[in-house]
Amino acid sequence: MFVRSVLSSYSKLLAGVSLALMAAALAGCNDTVAEKAEPPRPVLVATAHYDAETPERSFVGTVRPRIESDLGFRVAGKVAKRLVEVGQTVEIGQPLATLDEVDLKLQAEQSVAEQTAATGVLAQAAAAEQRAKDLKAKGWTTDAAMDSSRAAADEARARLDRAVRSVELTKNSLSYATLNADARGVVTATLIEPGQVVAAGQTSIRVARFAEKEAVVAIPETLVGRAKSGAASVTLWSEPDKKYAAKLREIAPTADPSTRTYLAKFSLPEADDKVSLGMTATLTLSDAATERVARLPLSALFNEGGKPSFYVVDDNGAVTLKPVVVKSYESNDVIITSGVEEGAKIVALGVQKLDPSQRVRIVSSLSF
Repeated sequence: MFVRSVLSSYSKLLAGVSLALMAAALAGCNDTVAEKAEPPRPVLVATAHYDAETPERSFVGTVRPRIESDLGFRVAGKVAKRLVEVGQTVEIGQPLATLDEVDLKLQAEQSVAEQTAATGVLAQAAAAEQRAKDLKAKGWTTDAAMDSSRAAADEARARLDRAVRSVELTKNSLSYATLNADARGVVTATLIEPGQVVAAGQTSIRVARFAEKEAVVAIPETLVGRAKSGAASVTLWSEPDKKYAAKLREIAPTADPSTRTYLAKFSLPEADDKVSLGMTATLTLSDAATERVARLPLSALFNEGGKPSFYVVDDNGAVTLKPVVVKSYESNDVIITSGVEEGAKIVALGVQKLDPSQRVRIVSSLSF
């Protein structure tokens, strides 16, 4: 009887210990399941990118020479030869065209003959004046005769001076029969042909100088102020990776009546031989004094009575709350000046329910 009682107590003890061990094992399993039941929370992110507060504006323009001269003969005449073609590079003093010199040579010969005649008349008048002086000294002539001989001599001297100037003018006119380039450049237009009769000053050859090039663009009236005070740069369509500094040289005082834009000319002091006349260029205007800001979604802003902050996600999925400096608010965006680094990933949705100790997983889109 006693043995049976002992065995019964021992069986109950073993059953209790087994139940306790099973309960502990089940509790451990529940904790493991609970830990595994919390996957990283999916979040949408926005990348912080700092840029000028006032965006850059670009305009299409054309490279042109600053000075493009319309050259013409200084005397009238018949074109004998045209020595250049469009696109040809010319140097200083290079002949471009010539006139028929027959009439000009005749005029030069005529002026030389007049000078010779004036020289003879002056010699005769000077001799008469000297004789009148000698006679006057001896008292054999009157004052009236003396004055008459002096006036004749003065007139002969003036005629000789006029003849000398006429010879110089005809020589110059003869030299004007050859049209020369006055600067290094490229021929952009030829408006004469051999045999054509031209007037003095008529445009014959158009030459664009190589001294300085500029970009010509049309600026809308809303950006005229930025064109005057902002920074400008030019890139060529043929070489988009290289920038050339540009400086506003001239802007039209009135707008074009059809397009309501202002013609602006920007000089290119650093232009090299790769910048050819007529090339298409892109002029970029930016405000040099503007502040660099980042534009982020307004839903990403976290603010519960403290400083405005953003949740920043690192590469391991950990989130950190960082305060930022807000410049302004817009309907859907917030503009910040500092607080997060360039390229930082900012949680864009659900920041009010996010726990800083919680792991997150970046997704491209959320599906429900």
